[in-house]
Amino acid sequence: MTTFKITLAYDGTNYVGWQRQAAGVSIQGLIEHALRGLDGRDVAVAGAGRTDAGVHALGQVASFSLERTIEPRALVRALNGGLPPDVRALAAAEVGVDFHARYSASRKTYGYRICNAEVISPFERHYAWHVPGSLDVDAMDRAARSLEGRHDFAAFAAAGGTTRTTERTVMRSRVSPTTNLSTTEDAEDTEEKTSSFLRVPRVLRGGDLVVYEIAGDGFLRHMVRAIAGTLVDIGRGRRPCEQMGEVLASLNRGRAGPTAPARGLFLVGVEYGDL
Repeated sequence: MTTFKITLAYDGTNYVGWQRQAAGVSIQGLIEHALRGLDGRDVAVAGAGRTDAGVHALGQVASFSLERTIEPRALVRALNGGLPPDVRALAAAEVGVDFHARYSASRKTYGYRICNAEVISPFERHYAWHVPGSLDVDAMDRAARSLEGRHDFAAFAAAGGTTRTTERTVMRSRVSPTTNLSTTEDAEDTEEKTSSFLRVPRVLRGGDLVVYEIAGDGFLRHMVRAIAGTLVDIGRGRRPCEQMGEVLASLNRGRAGPTAPARGLFLVGVEYGDL
């Protein structure tokens, strides 16, 4: 048996999410179906992040073990031959038998896209939350930065979760207007400007794009979308940016803003320490 780590990108628009469901097509199910044909048996696939229906991925990671001997590059080709065009294997590597895509991860990064144009391009409609009107991006960024550190994020968790603890460590939480971003060479703050999510090419659109990027050691169900909804409330002036800390301390989901639509959320990447 050989254990593999693969990196995936997918457009989540037409899927019920990463995890297998009783009804509907999942990304996990598609990968397992492709591997069944490749290995001649059922193959259990673990994902780094359980993205919800409509959520996209630029760098999802999955792990599994195969009985068949196959080179990583050949595995990528074989997978893509059995996957629909909106789901792609980008890379594969052999890893130790104890590697697990979810439990071995040290850091995950998510990005949320907000189209702040008066009219959203039809080419953006599946990949951003359309929020027309004035947004105070500076206030949103100040509020976002207040979430960095180790906190209890119960106020941003969906009801009915089964996690043992709602404490998480957030290493980075920032809001940026991408129209103000220049090239990496021109950037004054390299860390701010070289985010992989901010460098993703934008499809045809009009108006401003605001992005929220958050990196942490783990995330609760709907956590990023609840934070994004609260940040938009702050950007619209419905609550002061200082209230973000009060919401966090309340541990009460009812104090936070709405859950932002799934279509604006991307799993950007997953890191694994020394791997």
